[in-house]
Amino acid sequence: MREDDCIFCKIANGDIPSETLYEDDTFRVIMDLGPATKGHALILPKHHYKDLCELDGATAAKVLPLAAKIGNAMKTTLGCAGFNVVQNNGKEAGQTVFHFHVHLIPRYEEGPVMVSWVSGKASPEDLAQTGAAIRSAL
Repeated sequence: MREDDCIFCKIANGDIPSETLYEDDTFRVIMDLGPATKGHALILPKHHYKDLCELDGATAAKVLPLAAKIGNAMKTTLGCAGFNVVQNNGKEAGQTVFHFHVHLIPRYEEGPVMVSWVSGKASPEDLAQTGAAIRSAL
């Protein structure tokens, strides 16, 4: 299941060269060409899924353990203090390539502020109403 016009399908399957950190039957992990920080990597499944909502369960079950493995290697080798695991779904959420992928972004002490937001406020009534709406679609 590949899409001929998908750049991440081509990279994940070796049609376009990349700096590969890890590869198995399901994934290729590459260095991001436009890194947010030193060591920024992408986990790319070899099969095409537009986003998280299309991802099959078997592939989904492998993503977080792989992220932890790569993240631990980053902490050991790069000396980063931590790392972000970022996954965007949809244009409004920041997705620019519509092939499911996960960003692993090493974070360094006194590094730039990223992946943050200002916490809002919601009343218990608003939370209950929103929660009921979401539950109704499950």
